[in-house]
Amino acid sequence: MVRCQQFSKMPLLQKISSILKAWRHLGRETIWLYAKYQLKLRSGWLRLQTPGGSKSDARGLEPRLILVPASKKDFEKLLGKRVQEILDQAGEILQGQVRLFGTEPRKLDLQTPGKLKHWTRYHSQLPDGGDIKPVWEMGRFGWATTLARAYWISGEEYYAEGFWRYFEEFTEANPPNLGPHWSSAQEVALRMIAFAFCFSLIADSKASNGARKEALGTAVISHVERIPPSIDYARAQNNNHLLSEAMGLVTAAALLPEHPKASGWKKLGWDLFNEGIEKQIHADGAYAQHSNNYHRLMLQLGIWARLIEKATGETMEQKIKNKLASTTDWLMTIIDEESGKVPNLGPNDGAYVLPLSVLSFEDYRPALQAASQALRGEPALATDIWDETAMWLGFKVEKAAKPTPQKQSPIRLVGKNSWAYFRTAVFKERPGHADQLHVDLWWRGLNVAQDAGSYLYTAPAPWDNTLASARVHNTVTVNGQEQMTRAGRFLWLDWAQAKILSTSSAKDGKLIEAAAQHDGYRRLGVLHRREVNWNVNRWVVADHLLPTSDTEKAFRVRLHWLLPDWDWQIDTQEVRIESPQGEIEIALDVSVGDLADLKLFREGKLIHGSGEDEPILGWASPTYGIKIAALSFVADVQGPLPITMTSTWTFPGK
Repeated sequence: MVRCQQFSKMPLLQKISSILKAWRHLGRETIWLYAKYQLKLRSGWLRLQTPGGSKSDARGLEPRLILVPASKKDFEKLLGKRVQEILDQAGEILQGQVRLFGTEPRKLDLQTPGKLKHWTRYHSQLPDGGDIKPVWEMGRFGWATTLARAYWISGEEYYAEGFWRYFEEFTEANPPNLGPHWSSAQEVALRMIAFAFCFSLIADSKASNGARKEALGTAVISHVERIPPSIDYARAQNNNHLLSEAMGLVTAAALLPEHPKASGWKKLGWDLFNEGIEKQIHADGAYAQHSNNYHRLMLQLGIWARLIEKATGETMEQKIKNKLASTTDWLMTIIDEESGKVPNLGPNDGAYVLPLSVLSFEDYRPALQAASQALRGEPALATDIWDETAMWLGFKVEKAAKPTPQKQSPIRLVGKNSWAYFRTAVFKERPGHADQLHVDLWWRGLNVAQDAGSYLYTAPAPWDNTLASARVHNTVTVNGQEQMTRAGRFLWLDWAQAKILSTSSAKDGKLIEAAAQHDGYRRLGVLHRREVNWNVNRWVVADHLLPTSDTEKAFRVRLHWLLPDWDWQIDTQEVRIESPQGEIEIALDVSVGDLADLKLFREGKLIHGSGEDEPILGWASPTYGIKIAALSFVADVQGPLPITMTSTWTFPGK
């Protein structure tokens, strides 16, 4: 549902076929809502409903406080010397430096170059075709929560003054409905949530005078009025856009309960939020966007919903609470206990709307702990430094943590000091990546077989969301083709569906073996079946390429593993990599002849084997806009089916 070069270059008959497939995959309601939105956009109706530079009036309406964090003493007890990290980062922000997507500091810029145009002229990209994500991330004001936290802990007025200074700079440079910061109603909603959090912490400062509070109320009205006109787009997306915008409406009603439209905002917001949760969370707690980063975003919005519920006396429906609670169990299954990280599953745009922890962007424990306490009424983890987020949001973390029983989905296989995530999706919504039967391997807190992530959504080829490809995942590709048909930057058709064939558990009930298959290569007459099991100090991954009909045709099969950028050695059919905790060996075996070619790529360059460079191989993207060196270990085999390729991972240790 995103305009793209791939679709525009298709022949007419292929375009028609793609449209029909999209209709079948996405459903009548989604297509209808998106068509309505496009009609409103192209007809000029949205421009009329959201006039540029419109002024709102909040006189006499002082925003309400919607949360009370833990005390300064409690934070000092929890964080100890790490309190200084909050103050240091706040100091960076006061100096005009901000950390986006969990990366290193960069210049904080809230201005938009050139003459501002109505938001409908920007939509999902800048006028010059550039990447709009960094611009949006600045405007979300998530970084400003650090200033508010620094004020709460230190009491120093210059932190509160810093927030108001940036707030005023933003509102002056970006009048309502003008410029890219207004082009997405989701960005508008998330900015409003950041404003609400910050205001609750700095409201008693000298810097928070009456005029500034009134200005905040005015900004809230401008923001919330931007959301309803384009809600069809959010409903068509049926993802975190809808949940964010719903919480924006609810937040505005909580901040300005005496506004004449507050009850309408509240009702619409809760209705949309409940609709989104009902549709987007699966029975097993998995999230519709097939992305761990978006799973965390959804959980943070669920935490915020509970916070608003507490502040306003609303009562969330029990079935909605139960669905949200199930998502914490799902995330608990997929987290690495030693590092707090998770597999870099699916799209990762760097979203972290409530960055309320001294722990890193990649550490999911703060969000998991806060979500479990807010949504399940008990912590998921033993109390520790990751309690910080829950405490900022006013949720007290109890001492005892109850273990979460493992479910069959997601498939987490457990070995000694090691575990594996086995990707077996049955798609009911748009896939984010072509990653069926991908396997992530973790050992002693190290992600030794990893997912490449996303890097960029909008950039010249080959970086136009290309890391969504099956070619960079830890799986098998056939004849150089994708598991699914890529019809757009974010749109896959001919969805590959996985089926779990069997699982086996150890005496303690933990899974140690699983087998699954997917049908993404059915058009080629090929079925991919993968078996994963733990045996002593080894993970054994067996890939079977099976014919679906009688054929003597030869196929080109490629197996790919993405490894960390460690020292390496390659022998005839194995590679050894030197991890910080010892040498790991990956040995390959094939059932048809010998390995035709064994290759290693780093940063797109072929560093071992014969052939040409492949620009997207040998990279990993831990967060949006950042790519770092990795090793793509590739084995190519050609021959008639059936073909079996076995990867044996051996780890040091007794």
